[in-house]
Amino acid sequence: MRKIVIAAFVVLALVSCKKNEEVKVDAKPVSYAEFGDKITADKAISSEELLEKYKTMKETDTLQVKVASKIVDVCQKKGCWMNLDLGNEESAFVKFKDYGFFMPFNAAGSEVVVNGKAFVELTSIEDLKEYAKDAGKSQAAIDSIVAPEKKYSFMADGVLIKK
Repeated sequence: MRKIVIAAFVVLALVSCKKNEEVKVDAKPVSYAEFGDKITADKAISSEELLEKYKTMKETDTLQVKVASKIVDVCQKKGCWMNLDLGNEESAFVKFKDYGFFMPFNAAGSEVVVNGKAFVELTSIEDLKEYAKDAGKSQAAIDSIVAPEKKYSFMADGVLIKK
């Protein structure tokens, strides 16, 4: 009887190990295109968490953070800025450290991990109109910009775009 119980435990252990092994083999690693400084996707906060942090920040505050989000749109002239979706119809305007790298023009809708500094800034009318022009907005949309805007901003030092 003792031998049967031991044999059953051995078989059970082997079957359990095999199932775990299959799960690991089936899991496909995520692949990213890398821009700027080398970063990893681990320990990134969600865009919703970043939005909550932005809501408590003043114009003089900065926050070193890594966030996972989705690209809303990209500068169509050079790829020199992008907007990240923060949820609740909010977005963060992202520039790239030292103008050192750019995003692909077709990156809108892509999932990304962005590392850098989050901050709040007041953007001038002139800059807002220039950004609208770069985004390919209509002249009517550009002309409708008549007041400076408080913006959630981000200076990225590294970006991963999910392939």
